[in-house]
Amino acid sequence: MPEKMLVIDDDSAVIESCQRIFSAEGWEVTGSTDPAKGLELAAGQAFEVILVDWKMPGLSGMDVLSELEKRAPKSTVVMFSGYPSVERATEALKRGAMDYVPKPFRPDEIITVVTRALRRKVDQEQKALDRAARTIGAFPVPSSDDKAPKTIAETVAHSVGVSKVSSPWLTIFLLGVLAGAYIGFGGMLASSVSFDMAGHMGLGFTKFMTGAVFSLGLMLVVIAGAELFTGNNLMVSTVLEGQTTWGAVLARWVVVFVANFIGSLLIVLLFHYSGLWKTGGGALGAAALKLAYAKVGLGWGEAFVRGVGCNWLVCLAVWMALAARQTVGKIFAIFFPIMGFVAIGFEHCVANMYFIPAGILLRDWAGVAPPQGLDPALLGWGSFFWANLVPVTLGNIIGGTVFVGFSYWSVYLRKTKAA
Repeated sequence: MPEKMLVIDDDSAVIESCQRIFSAEGWEVTGSTDPAKGLELAAGQAFEVILVDWKMPGLSGMDVLSELEKRAPKSTVVMFSGYPSVERATEALKRGAMDYVPKPFRPDEIITVVTRALRRKVDQEQKALDRAARTIGAFPVPSSDDKAPKTIAETVAHSVGVSKVSSPWLTIFLLGVLAGAYIGFGGMLASSVSFDMAGHMGLGFTKFMTGAVFSLGLMLVVIAGAELFTGNNLMVSTVLEGQTTWGAVLARWVVVFVANFIGSLLIVLLFHYSGLWKTGGGALGAAALKLAYAKVGLGWGEAFVRGVGCNWLVCLAVWMALAARQTVGKIFAIFFPIMGFVAIGFEHCVANMYFIPAGILLRDWAGVAPPQGLDPALLGWGSFFWANLVPVTLGNIIGGTVFVGFSYWSVYLRKTKAA
């Protein structure tokens, strides 16, 4: 089929001239002396090239050009004018024309201009495709570059775990303090966002949003780099692979646990002395205190089981983040498990190192009144340690070591050793 051309010009002699010139070149040329009719033709048919006069009654060439961008965006538009100027040519190119030719023109001139305009259109479309390809390529999608589950298991056991037990004690301690602070930041953000949300948005959406923003904590730990006690429970596979001893792992766990506690307390003090708890006329502080009471009010068994579920998901978040090679991929891998454990209502020992001491300080130092109907003596350092931190920590250890570390070691590495 011949390529199609549309000529919009109020001078019929120009249209006839274009029909003669381009018909000889194998084009099918349609003309219109009415700009409005020409726009209808452009919208109704597919024209490879549209030639538009600058000055016409009713609609100017610039008006037609603007409409063609909407009605025939794939067409290559060339403008011509009996009153040529650099300014007009520049304006036409800015508005989307691919080229500009003065009238009167010779056949070889108009053919050259149309050929050049078609080439520019192709180049422009190719550049757009290249930009789109770069944008898509920059977004992380599952690929052979991401680690498979077995590779993650090998990385955890033979690389990550070994690195952790061989790092200097001071390095581990300082990174542990940072991890506690990062989880504290996540807890502070979660409280700040959700403290008055339930009455407006409902409980379910409030729990979702609380979990969504709390995920900031583990994102900081994994991407910025820090040592988190619950994530380090994955080191069980390093022991099972014979790369280290239980004594070395337990010693690291103790140091990181203490360091996490110190980092969390730093954020507790920041929350208290910054006066941020006064937000909403003190409503944020009251909500934080109520949460602390709720956590120490859990039964020992409930706290333990909630700890198991929590670190099962937290270690899965760390596990999946190891699969991703790009930062955005790590963010997505972390977001959903962390949002899930918070929204469900599971218990995280390091998070509670922030939430419960924050409540104690609000009551004892800031004078925030306990919720009505609750015994003030229920919340204290003793109840924090015995009623919450101990059972939650034990549950976290089981959730991370048994359901993630041991499970994936059994699936992917135990068979390798037996082979």
